[in-house]
Amino acid sequence: MKQLYLLAILLSSSVYSQFNSKGLDVTKFDIETNIYTKDSTANALIIYETGNSYIDKNTFKLVTEVKRKLKILNRNGFDKTTITIPLYKNDKNSEKISEIRATTYNLENNDITKTQLERKDIFEENYNDRYTLSKFTFPNIKEGSVITYSYTIESPFIYKYKGWEFQDNIPKLYSEYNTSIPGNYEYSIKLVGLQKLDTHDQKLVKNCLSAFNGGTADCTKTVYAMSNIPAFIDEEYMTTKDNYLSRIEYELKVFRGFDGTVDNITKTWKDTDKELKSDENIGRQLGKKTNLDGLLANVFTDKSNTLIKAKEIYQFVQDNYTWNEEYKIFNDVSVKDLIKEKSGNVSEINILLYNILEENEINVKPILLSTRNNGLPTKLYPVISEFNYIIVQATIDGKTYLLDATDNYLSFGELPYRCLNQYGRLLDFKNGSEWIDIEADKTSTTQYLVDLQISDDNKINGTIKTKYVGYPALLKKKKYFENPTEYIDNYADIQTSITVLDHEVYVINKNDDEFSESFKAEFDDSSINSDNVYLNPFIFKFFKENPFKLQERTYPIDFGYKNSFLYSMQLDLGDKYEVIDMPKEINGVLPNNTGEIIFQTKVDDDKLLLFFKVTLKESLYDAAYYDALKMYFGKILDVQTNSLIVLKKK
Repeated sequence: MKQLYLLAILLSSSVYSQFNSKGLDVTKFDIETNIYTKDSTANALIIYETGNSYIDKNTFKLVTEVKRKLKILNRNGFDKTTITIPLYKNDKNSEKISEIRATTYNLENNDITKTQLERKDIFEENYNDRYTLSKFTFPNIKEGSVITYSYTIESPFIYKYKGWEFQDNIPKLYSEYNTSIPGNYEYSIKLVGLQKLDTHDQKLVKNCLSAFNGGTADCTKTVYAMSNIPAFIDEEYMTTKDNYLSRIEYELKVFRGFDGTVDNITKTWKDTDKELKSDENIGRQLGKKTNLDGLLANVFTDKSNTLIKAKEIYQFVQDNYTWNEEYKIFNDVSVKDLIKEKSGNVSEINILLYNILEENEINVKPILLSTRNNGLPTKLYPVISEFNYIIVQATIDGKTYLLDATDNYLSFGELPYRCLNQYGRLLDFKNGSEWIDIEADKTSTTQYLVDLQISDDNKINGTIKTKYVGYPALLKKKKYFENPTEYIDNYADIQTSITVLDHEVYVINKNDDEFSESFKAEFDDSSINSDNVYLNPFIFKFFKENPFKLQERTYPIDFGYKNSFLYSMQLDLGDKYEVIDMPKEINGVLPNNTGEIIFQTKVDDDKLLLFFKVTLKESLYDAAYYDALKMYFGKILDVQTNSLIVLKKK
């Protein structure tokens, strides 16, 4: 057995090591092998890829050469045989692609065959006003095919130095990026992601670039390389994958001309604050007179109470102005147009809120942020294009509230889930901007209170009360207020094991921060005729499945907000039944007391009492917590699904 085990290890090592990850040459082994032992779920594999970017000494354009070799492991990997290459453009110039070569390799009668891509099968598609797409699909694709392709891009946009993605949604054996950057171009270089570089070598090349006036520049040549790169796999409770995909990015910081001129491209936050203050879409809209005093006169109930006044202003904006679902925070912003049209983008809605609050002597400041789907903005230097949202901070009686009036179901101080993206930039044009944390203002809760009894005719019925606070309440309110009658009818349909009677909802306003409901329940087919009764006490379940399925996760678990769940049940046994078996109690915590699970059952005075509580005390967990959270959710599901109470007639 030991010899067989050793042989399996050697074979596995051999399979991996014999892929030719040194270049584009394709071996018979590359085609014959249809499994990647390090990731048996992979549908395709990048065996080798390299990029090379440099400034052409004759044209002074940025040239990027790309070469790539992929293995198609099965039919599900066929999508990797259609290649799309984005080409940037503006009103005056555009990137050009050339030297596209693509080949499909297969085995026929034990010989390697090649099928070349023809020029007529390469297409260009106008994607939008900033990008054209060059596209082609490999011919003669089969399971087991190996494909190679290469191309060259020539770009006049040197300030947009090409980045490189080391990680993809399929694994890679080897990925290398070579750069040559003249000394008169100074870039901020950012390595994103959690994968480590195997190679990071630099050398200086003298006089790599010459100008017509005799000026010269030295170049820094750099080699970045990674090997054995795992596929990035999306899972629940994460922000955009762009936050975590391992890659390298460039932002032009300073350009020094051969004539001695210096252009500081990347600004400091001090410079950026000045620009934003005078920007016609941000600074010049902030503080504009709204002329809404007449409409607001009937809104205020107590102008002496600042918090009440702020809440009434907030609801006024929510009720009277509609978000058009556009995220244009630096383009076409006009508070005047919003007041006239009653509909506008994010900036217009929340700047109007800012202006009305400020007119009523409430301390407010704007906050720039990036939504969860847009990615985290870098803190290394200002990149305004990375922000796509604006909210308002109000400070009242020493307490700060983060406000967004784009959704009339939000309660005062509650942000849309899309905004819960760790941090934002608080703009203060007098004292300077600063980074601040963006967090939900309270723990969200879900509560079920179940009170049951066994009736004289041996049926189980009772009353169920539910309460939602925070983001669970937000979801419930939207479903209910959209169509209250339909909500109640659908609710009854969902509860297939019970008949719902006398359903009542306790919520008055759309922006209340709680949603409560109660109903009477009669359990279908619940007649008790045998001596022993087997009962699963969980009518409602917090989770239907474990959201964590990966063997390993290298990026954080981002719930967005802290959460608490409570399920409490009381079953009146009367004088007819006794409990002969109950599930075991559980008390557990996540590492560093960042979460807790409590499950208790007991019998007290002919009543069976059950208490189940789950808490997630953090909104963001490091990847090191993944295994613990996976087990934690597994235990929650086990309690909900497998808890069994056995009753016996006395």
